[in-house]
Amino acid sequence: MRLVVAGASGRMGQTLIRMIAETPGVVLAGAIERTGSPAIGEDAGRLAGLDANGVIVTDDPLGLLTSAEGIIDFTAPAATVELAALAAQMRIVHVIGTTGLSKEDFARLKAAARHAVIVQSGNMSLGVNLLAAVVKRVARSLDADFDIEVLEMHHNRKVDAPSGTALMLGQAAAEGRGIDLDANADRVRDGHPGARQKGHIGFATLRGGTVVGEHSVIFAGENERLEFSHKAESRTMFARGALKAALWGFGRKPGYYSMADVLGLGDF
Repeated sequence: MRLVVAGASGRMGQTLIRMIAETPGVVLAGAIERTGSPAIGEDAGRLAGLDANGVIVTDDPLGLLTSAEGIIDFTAPAATVELAALAAQMRIVHVIGTTGLSKEDFARLKAAARHAVIVQSGNMSLGVNLLAAVVKRVARSLDADFDIEVLEMHHNRKVDAPSGTALMLGQAAAEGRGIDLDANADRVRDGHPGARQKGHIGFATLRGGTVVGEHSVIFAGENERLEFSHKAESRTMFARGALKAALWGFGRKPGYYSMADVLGLGDF
């Protein structure tokens, strides 16, 4: 499967390039960066700390996608939406790990999925997606007497909060409870917000150092508490999950899929 990596000079982009080089069944067909990036014109292999591979970083995705079967995209919302439109035009697989997407962005991605195979997740880790399935099941079993809190910590360069993973876990809890997350989420507590509202899902955000990603979902009841956690130790797990998603989507009919689909967790 010929894959293009978007955001090739970023930490995830470089990790993906290295993982593609050692993964059977996939080959690096192109590397994209934003216009004006100092990485334009560089060899993608050398950029990722490997030997030169002859794939030159470019800011022209259209030229690359015409001869590719898929694109893996950990970039920014605006870029992701544009790439989804191109993926739809080329009818290829688009694996999306971008976070910070808005409702409007999601609507445009779902429109593109009429012609492209789009696999989107707030976190490509296999473990995190299993955690989300567990959270959904537990939330379905425990009523609103158990308060739900989502805690996350990331490195000091992360720009969005709460993280896409935290929101994904909150959404899993909301679906388990049968409630709308946006209408029942507490993302900011400052000053004197009053007592916690029963049935709401709370979020807490920490930033510091080089933490790859840590997430916990807490179900706090009277005199007892359940905690489910995941700690990311390397970005390679996100890359591994993204490659698994790309291979899963190769040859599949167009549609909007998640990592739960890739892992067969839909009925968990």
